[in-house]
Amino acid sequence: MFRKVLVANRSEIAVRVMRALRELGIQSVAIYSDVDRHAIHTYYADEAYPLEGNHPRDTYLNIKKILQIAKRAQVDAIHPGYGFLAENPSFAYACEKEGIVFIGPSSRVIELMGNKIVARKMMKEAGVPVVPGSDGEVETLEEALRIADDIGYPIIIKAAAGGGGIGMRIVHTPQELEQAMAQAKATALSAFGDASIFIEKYVPNPRHIEFQILADAYGNVIHLGERECTIQRRHQKLLEEAPSPVMTEELRQRIGAIAVRAAQAVNYVNAGTVEFIYSEGNFYFIEMNTRIQVEHPITEMVTGIDIVKEQIRIAAGEPLSIRQEDVVLRGHAIECRINAEDPLNNFAPSPGKLVGYRSPGGIGVRVDSGVFTSYTIPPFYDPMISKLVVWGRTREEAIRRMERALYEYIIVGPKTNIPFHKAVLANERFRRGELTTHFISEESSLFTEMERIMAEEQPLQEKLQKIFRVEAKAAAAVAGVETFLHFASGEKKTK
Repeated sequence: MFRKVLVANRSEIAVRVMRALRELGIQSVAIYSDVDRHAIHTYYADEAYPLEGNHPRDTYLNIKKILQIAKRAQVDAIHPGYGFLAENPSFAYACEKEGIVFIGPSSRVIELMGNKIVARKMMKEAGVPVVPGSDGEVETLEEALRIADDIGYPIIIKAAAGGGGIGMRIVHTPQELEQAMAQAKATALSAFGDASIFIEKYVPNPRHIEFQILADAYGNVIHLGERECTIQRRHQKLLEEAPSPVMTEELRQRIGAIAVRAAQAVNYVNAGTVEFIYSEGNFYFIEMNTRIQVEHPITEMVTGIDIVKEQIRIAAGEPLSIRQEDVVLRGHAIECRINAEDPLNNFAPSPGKLVGYRSPGGIGVRVDSGVFTSYTIPPFYDPMISKLVVWGRTREEAIRRMERALYEYIIVGPKTNIPFHKAVLANERFRRGELTTHFISEESSLFTEMERIMAEEQPLQEKLQKIFRVEAKAAAAVAGVETFLHFASGEKKTK
């Protein structure tokens, strides 16, 4: 087993990984930007080192700096978390070259699955169902028109090197195709440095369902069931649940077996996710995420399996500690991503100081966060405050528990998307489990409901401002504690 691991990330996911390391008896090393100097993950770690700067390219995306710290701290391995460098094959390769274990799949697999055209081709060859579309890169308008005519409109144009919906264009008629191709290529080149695009049939009324897989270096591959990730805004997930309301045990076994086959086809090792579109009884491979997912806690809640611990054990050369027959789904879990953003202003980020903060608790409630009262949400990174996760014996109980947890959540300062989550949970269509990835745009009543919720809670917010107001004496005490923590941890932060 490893002796010391660097976590190449920040905030809640850094703390999440460090918790697993602590339970395994492994020392943790944190890295931090200037604005993150007093973030929780820097104090939670056994050691912490500055990256100098705030922009991601100078800090959490700077491979050279991170590897210099890793060698200086003499770590055995690096865990990338999610985002930043988690799916960067160059980072994984640099770790391999330096003799540092990358806690994730090999750089080769990351590169293969990072290119959607290559991934699609490999899955098709392995017998994994893919959405009808082009067999490779589409370069000319004539080729695009031919493919679109073969598979029928509407179609969707995607960036080969893309993710998160960046660069996608939906095309309904031949007349729209030329402009949509030009826009997709320009966006892909700007975002990923690669203008390659491909075409797929646009699937009606889609649900986004993903399967968590675990694979070790000894050929053992299992799945941990599915997650429903259909509630999305601009292809970004906001609320997830496990299991999916649409899934039957027979369908779970079928798709789960295909997810395992997909991992085996690329000799996958470590934790990963195979994502599918499900529509009108059919399911199709979308992509493979070669990292831990933001929404992994809901799978942990219904299976009782610590996915991050399994990642670490696998990377250390151990075989899987569980077999497929050991995986049993119990109850229902829901995750709400609590973000500092204004849901009534097109979900614009709302960074700023948390004047007051009190997270919910009670039976079946889990809060993964990296914030505290007086913490300032910085403008440089994703504005996530926390991941609020609940478990219930049934989906109905989980929904009611999440409503209760959101009622208890007190955040004073930045605007948050809590009213959005409350509106979704109260929506009758959501409660029936009748979902598509267009749910938010189709349910216009959500925004009316959010306005009502926010107006109703305004007096409460004003009261909370008074409760959490930091008087001069209290502020001095807080400053004294921060100064003490700074000096007490100064040695480990500047090693």
